[in-house]
Amino acid sequence: MTLHHDIRKPMAYDGNLDLVKAAINRMSLRKTAKGIEICLYSEAPPGSGLGSSSTLVVAVLSALSRWKQVPLTGYGIAELAYQVERMDIGIQGGKQDQYSAAFGGVNFIEFSRDTTIVNPLRLSPDILNELEYNLLLCNTGGIRLSAGIIEKQVRNYTAGKPDVIAAMEELKQITIAMKNSLLRGKLSDFGNLLHHAWENKKKMATAITNHRLDEIYGIARKKGVIGGKITGAGGGGHMLLFCPVDRRPAVHEAIAKFGVTFVPFHIEPNGAQAWEVNS
Repeated sequence: MTLHHDIRKPMAYDGNLDLVKAAINRMSLRKTAKGIEICLYSEAPPGSGLGSSSTLVVAVLSALSRWKQVPLTGYGIAELAYQVERMDIGIQGGKQDQYSAAFGGVNFIEFSRDTTIVNPLRLSPDILNELEYNLLLCNTGGIRLSAGIIEKQVRNYTAGKPDVIAAMEELKQITIAMKNSLLRGKLSDFGNLLHHAWENKKKMATAITNHRLDEIYGIARKKGVIGGKITGAGGGGHMLLFCPVDRRPAVHEAIAKFGVTFVPFHIEPNGAQAWEVNS
């Protein structure tokens, strides 16, 4: 898709690259004396559950802030990206995707009403390599709209449903335990906690999972997977599995029958980066 627009005029949101338009509007490019050409490329499709929308906004804002020589920290980029998505475009969701994209690495992120604190976990190369070596990222096929699922979760929470409240409180405790297991190099414990987190996540709203996803996950567990979850809001997209290396062939064979494909990935240590070159 290619769009052309007069940079001197505000960009209207019409469903075509609205996130990019909102990022441009936020950076007030109408005040610049010259136009700009932005080329976008992503290997993660929309609706994949991989935070591709937030990452796109973070990348565009990082590049534009560098071009305009506006100094923004990782916190500044992440918060601005949050405002673009949640306030300007009205997409429901939290802040975790924006902060993950801006900072990179493995972090324990604390969210409160007015403050977000990113605590980078200082994992040894051995632990980080072993973690990455035991994780499988699987594309279950299809896409889903996260906003509707998130809306149902929020509605269930604000309604005060006891099982939803209990699940959310349990998830908080599991998150702390997962952090501790990573720092101590107890990766099997991390895998088990990932499973318990997924069991609690599913209690937040019925649309988070479905029969096909449950069947894929159940078979993967029988073949040796310790834990896993659907990435993002749920409902489809990608599944992350913690699988001992010696069980990977069996898991591959078993869930590939469902049309599941496996996606190579790498834990990015640096997050968003922008640079200038003289061409």
